[in-house]
Parts: sequence; structure tokens; C-alpha cells
Amino acid sequence: MNAVKMYTTLVCPYCQRAKMLLKQRGVEHIEEVRIDQDPSQREVMIALTGRRTVPQIFIGETHVGGCDDLIALDQRGGLMPLLQGA
Repeated sequence: MNAVKMYTTLVCPYCQRAKMLLKQRGVEHIEEVRIDQDPSQREVMIALTGRRTVPQIFIGETHVGGCDDLIALDQRGGLMPLLQGA
């Protein structure tokens, strides 16, 4: 299974929703980068994604986007193949 990395904050409901969906799809470990605890990581996130909002989700080397993007990917049937490295 591809590694999952997510830029998050503690109080973000979209972050919690995205984590819940990933766990439902079998993801056991999510590398969380908490930009509220380390503000310098916000600049890294913006440089990587061009976006300022959390969550920002990476599966393997692929930037999925935010929570809505993750849900849309799942609904199109693209999440599981991406997680499985297909």
C-alpha cells in the first residue's frame, strides 16, 4: 500500500473526515504534518501544492488535494487503485 501523508491541523473537521475515509479504505498509518504545531510546514505545504487550506493529502507521490478531492476520487473508483499502487 502506498504511503499516505496529510498536512493537517488539530481542529480541522475536514482533516478528521479525510482520515476516517482513509482508515475505512484500509490505511493503517497516515503521516500527519501538523501545520498548527510547526508553522514553517505551512510554507512547505503551499510550495508543494499551491494551496493554503488543510487537509492536503498525498498518496505516494501523488497530490490528491483536500477532503472533497479525496471523496470525489473515492466515488470515481480511483482511491483504492491509488492506495494499492496500481
